[in-house]
Amino acid sequence: QVQLVESGGGPVQPGGSLRLSCVGSGNNFHIYSVEWWRQAPGKQREFVARVHNYGKEVYADPVKGRFTVSRDNARSTVFLEMTKVVPEDTAVYYCNILGSSVRGQGTQVTVSS
Repeated sequence: QVQLVESGGGPVQPGGSLRLSCVGSGNNFHIYSVEWWRQAPGKQREFVARVHNYGKEVYADPVKGRFTVSRDNARSTVFLEMTKVVPEDTAVYYCNILGSSVRGQGTQVTVSS
C-alpha cells in the first residue's frame, strides 16, 4: 500500500510563498489522483486542491489564483505551491490518495507577521 509523507511547511509572512511536497512510496504513484486538504485549529478539514492522474487540476475557491498543484511522477511527488498567503491559510496540510484512506501525517503552515 502506498504511503505519503508531506514536508515543506513552516512559518511564513502574509503575502509570502511556500511550497509543500507530498512524496509517495511504491512504483505506481502515477496512477493515483492526489488531493491536498487542510485543517485549522477548531475547524473541520477543508479541501484545498487536487491533481488527477491524467493531470487535471481542481482548486477550492479560497485558494484559486494563489495556489498551484502539480506533480512529478518520476519523483513520486505532488507539490502545492502557495503564494500570496493570508493568515486564514494557517493550518495543518495533508495530502491523500483520492478515494482512499491513505494520507500523510501533515505539515504545519503558519501565516503570521
